[in-house]
Amino acid sequence: MALTFRPLEIASEPAWDSFVDSMPNGTFFHRAAWRRLIAEEFGHRSFYTFAERDGAIVGVLPLVQVKTLLFGNTLTSVPFCVYGGPLAADAETAEALAEYAADLLPETGASGVEFRHRDPVEGDWLQRPDLYVTFRKPIVANHDQNMKAIPRKQRAMVRKGIQNGLTSVVEQDPARLHRIYAESVRNLGTPVFSRRWFASLMHTFRDCADIVTILNGDTAVASVMNFHWRDEVLPYYGGGTIGARQVAGNDFMYWEVMRRAADRGYRLFDFGRSKLGTGAYSFKHNWGFEPAPLHYRYKLAPGAVMPDHNPLNPKYALFIAAWKRLPLAVANRIGPPLVRGLG
Repeated sequence: MALTFRPLEIASEPAWDSFVDSMPNGTFFHRAAWRRLIAEEFGHRSFYTFAERDGAIVGVLPLVQVKTLLFGNTLTSVPFCVYGGPLAADAETAEALAEYAADLLPETGASGVEFRHRDPVEGDWLQRPDLYVTFRKPIVANHDQNMKAIPRKQRAMVRKGIQNGLTSVVEQDPARLHRIYAESVRNLGTPVFSRRWFASLMHTFRDCADIVTILNGDTAVASVMNFHWRDEVLPYYGGGTIGARQVAGNDFMYWEVMRRAADRGYRLFDFGRSKLGTGAYSFKHNWGFEPAPLHYRYKLAPGAVMPDHNPLNPKYALFIAAWKRLPLAVANRIGPPLVRGLG
């Protein structure tokens, strides 16, 4: 039977998610709700499309046009997410969805299409395997085994947090998380997301999201938003205050996420995406996680160059240095309009 392409609508979201759930390489970021979240928060145009054969969904393409004056015009699957790309039941459908996305370049004026695959994909699209990696590792129900799986030096930092009397609480309100996260990313020279974005994520994914916040006495020193998918836990937006470093708050925070997830039956810890050569890369590797390259691939319009909106790009060095010196209130005000182009 011939393939039929249909745009995703609210009524077809359950069928879309059911297909994603059925696919071994489906990810949390393929879920249909991201379309509405990104449109409502950032105003980006979406091209979420699914392929049907004989009335049954056989592939989905979560695609968004990220278009801003500062950062250009790109079709991305999926912006603000670490994984994405077409998800298909067979190679023919996967290729057809990729062609569908490429055919949108003239219509949208976009400079290229970016697919954020977690796993290798065959094809003639350009690839950039030297930028991002992901860190994923099994966990077990036994806390002692999980602790012993952490290399000795990093394990000592976790124990330091325990000895310092740190405690953790699970929250749904992102107020404390956003305050800590905003300070953390300002110190790194990165624009912050709005508090509304965090609230929307927690509301939309209230069945599978939580926030683990670390307390030093009554003071919140670190916090992270976690998504739970199948048997995986994905710490996603997190940060710590300057005071967290003194008491090993960040180390203790990820241990608490792991410990709580193990108690709930989750068996894989996804530490998420990091750029090669960064502090985040080193931190995760020190936990005993082995990096696996992410297979992002690109189809460029004639004359276009591969997008490179990342802090390691030398052209952003002066911007990052200046951003680190901004008062936090100023960074929080002007950050959200900027970050919408950094999907």
